[in-house]
Amino acid sequence: MDIVSELLSGLGNLFKKKVTQAVTNKTKTYTFNTLPRTLAEFKALPEAALTDVYAVAALTLLALTRWQDDRDESIAMLNYLKGPDPLNPMGIQQISDRFMDGKFYKVNSFFEGATPENQYTPAMPYRIKVTSNPYSFSENWATLYLHSGGADSPRPLKLRKKPSTGQWFLVELHYLSDIRIPTAIDKWA
Repeated sequence: MDIVSELLSGLGNLFKKKVTQAVTNKTKTYTFNTLPRTLAEFKALPEAALTDVYAVAALTLLALTRWQDDRDESIAMLNYLKGPDPLNPMGIQQISDRFMDGKFYKVNSFFEGATPENQYTPAMPYRIKVTSNPYSFSENWATLYLHSGGADSPRPLKLRKKPSTGQWFLVELHYLSDIRIPTAIDKWA
């Protein structure tokens, strides 16, 4: 009977832990007064130590803000975030494809205050909300979510921790899929 009692107790504790996890999401908001224009400015940010996985997720958005004006600088920032596995030509093309037909507004949509109605103009200072859920972390992997003012649900990105340095690196960007278009160009608005 002792073994059965221990098993039932263990299962009860496991169930309680899973239920607690199921209702626990974590959100962190990062605030930036300006957007970095160069890789040097980017690396000078306190979040650029890459030890806070949520901060790395936020930095991906900052790196993409340069894509339209200085693609090479944006790629350099993204490669810094990707660490030992830099962007390849196919990855660069995938990002470029997401901005075709003037859809660069997708980037600004992830800043707090940016909505279709204000043409995705972010509030100042720039704020980025990053969220995890109970299933976000597995071993050295994380799937985190950014919130867009033009989407009904948060959008994912995947990161990986390098145990030897304790740093988190960008693996996959999935948050640049289509969102609601700005009201000013929406013929149905």
